[in-house]
Amino acid sequence: MLQVLACGAVVFPGLFFAFRRILPCVFRHWSDADVVLVSERLVSSIHAIMATTAGVIIVSSCLGNVIDNRHWLATYFVIWYGVPYMTYDLFAMYLSHYHRFRVKGHEEYKQHSLRTVNSFVRKEFLLVLHHIALLTILLPVTLFFRKDQGDFFIGCLFLTELSTPFVSLGKILIQLSLQDCWLHKANGGMVLFTFFMCRIALFPYMYWIYGRHYGIPLYSVPFHLPLSANLGNSCILAPQVYWFVLLCRKGYRMYKRSRGHNVASPVDAVTDNSKDD
Repeated sequence: MLQVLACGAVVFPGLFFAFRRILPCVFRHWSDADVVLVSERLVSSIHAIMATTAGVIIVSSCLGNVIDNRHWLATYFVIWYGVPYMTYDLFAMYLSHYHRFRVKGHEEYKQHSLRTVNSFVRKEFLLVLHHIALLTILLPVTLFFRKDQGDFFIGCLFLTELSTPFVSLGKILIQLSLQDCWLHKANGGMVLFTFFMCRIALFPYMYWIYGRHYGIPLYSVPFHLPLSANLGNSCILAPQVYWFVLLCRKGYRMYKRSRGHNVASPVDAVTDNSKDD
């Protein structure tokens, strides 16, 4: 019974709707779009902290033998929290998209319809594809195709969530009109650092640790792995590199503004301070 109550299928939607009730009482001037956005970001941060904690536990427990050492969290966290969260997050992202365009006065967003869903999928295609890929690839691999091996690497994948609380904090600070404070700038640095280390550099590290286990050099590891493993890693890594480039561009724009080398036009200001970034 406790496992059912603690399952992410209850926890994450419950937290989301609780935040949607609480935040309007605290920030009375916020629109529905603002409330949904911050609620989504807060729940994402909670999930990210849980996933990162699970990842640290798994990695530290399995470091002695990265292939054969087991930890129960590698499988059960995916079942109890990973899959429910990804499913919930698709719904929460759609609601954020819907309310954002509804507040802007778009006629087709007066009520939910297939048209609004289709618009969401087109505008957030990469994120939607990312979530669906995790649900359809990571879940089967974790549960059925690992042959009880590689818990260490599943734990490493959980660590990719470390950057999420910093990304969420940046959006919340913008919502609070604190994008010019030192905290937002420091948080931007942490976003770039954690995103690079845990979503990009992590993959070469996993290849290196795999090679060390079998006594082979790093450059030989891709030829030692099945093609499906290399393709799966490439599919996960590719969007991370794309998003990191976008983050670097935004960080560079902010740096130029702070140094006074570029006076942003009104359009640039809206773009840079947008909650959609």
